[in-house]
Amino acid sequence: MMMASDKKTISPPLVTWQNGWMDNSTNELQPDALSELTHKQLERLSYIDLRLYFLGDIGRQDLMKRFGIAPAMATRDFGLYRDLFPNNISFDGRKKTYVTGSFFKPGFLHIPERVLTALSQGFGDGANPAGEALIRCELPTALNRPNLDVLAPVTRAIHRRQVISLSYHSHTSGLSEREIVPFAMVNDGLRWHARAFDRKSREFRDFVFTRMEGTKVVENSTIERHETMQADDQWNRIVDIDLIPHPAQKSPDIIERDFGMSHGVKHVRVRAANAGYILRHWQVDCSPDRSLTGPEYMLCLKDPLALYGVKNAFLAPGYQKP
Repeated sequence: MMMASDKKTISPPLVTWQNGWMDNSTNELQPDALSELTHKQLERLSYIDLRLYFLGDIGRQDLMKRFGIAPAMATRDFGLYRDLFPNNISFDGRKKTYVTGSFFKPGFLHIPERVLTALSQGFGDGANPAGEALIRCELPTALNRPNLDVLAPVTRAIHRRQVISLSYHSHTSGLSEREIVPFAMVNDGLRWHARAFDRKSREFRDFVFTRMEGTKVVENSTIERHETMQADDQWNRIVDIDLIPHPAQKSPDIIERDFGMSHGVKHVRVRAANAGYILRHWQVDCSPDRSLTGPEYMLCLKDPLALYGVKNAFLAPGYQKP
C-alpha cells in the first residue's frame, strides 16, 4: 500500500528514469507507470540499475544493507525491476544473485560525477558517515578540509539569505573582524571557499573556509540590493573558453581523446569569478605565446584574450595582462 506521505516528490535530476515501463507484449515503453512509484521505490530501483550497470551483479543483501529494508521488500523490488526492465536482469542460480542481462540498457539516468563518487566513496550519510566504496579506488588526499562548526553557519546563511560575522585570516590584512553576505560555495580543486559580499572592503570576494574563525549568523541584518548575488558582475559574467592541445605535446590526438574534444577544441563556459581557479587546477597554459613547458601542460588557451576583464585571471598559469 502506498502512503500519501510516501508519494514521489523529488525532481527528475535526483532520480531520473530514461526507459520507462516496458510492455512485454509490445516491447514499447510506457513512462506513465513509473510516476506511480514512491520516492523510496525509485531510489531502490535506481540502485539496482546502477549496480547491474557498473558492477554486473546485485544480491538481496546489497539492497537490504543499503536501504535498511526487510528481505520481503527487497524481493518485491527485484520483481518490480524485472517487470519494468526485463532485458536488464537475470538470476544466477549457482551464485544466488542477480546479474546484468544480455541486452541491458540502463533504465535510469546516471550522472558520471555521482557514479564515480558512489564507486569510489560509497553512499555516506548521517547514519552511515563512512560510506563504503563499491570498488577499490585510490583518491588524492584532501589537503584542505573545513571545520564543520565553521562551515555550518555559512551554509545556513547561504540557504536562508543571511549575514555572517567572523574573524578572518588574510594574507594582506592579517586577522580582522568582518561581516559578509555569502551566496554560494565554490571548490577550486584545492580548497573550498564561499563567494560573498564583504562589508569591510565593500566588494565581492572569496573567503576560504579554513581561514575563518567564529562564524555566526547575524540575526535581523538587512541585506541591501548591492550585496546580493545579482550585483556580483564577476559571478554573473559567463566566459567562453576554447582549450586546445598544447603545441609542445607530441600526441595531440591522444589529448583530444582524453578531453573529449571536437575538431581539436574543447569548449567550456565558466563564471568569471571562478575562471582563474579552474584554469590553474586544469594546468592550462594561458601565456600569450604558449611558452610554458613541461608534461603537466597538456592544454592551452586558443585565445588568451578570452580572459580579458576576468579579475582573477592572474591565477591562470602564464597569464599576462594584455
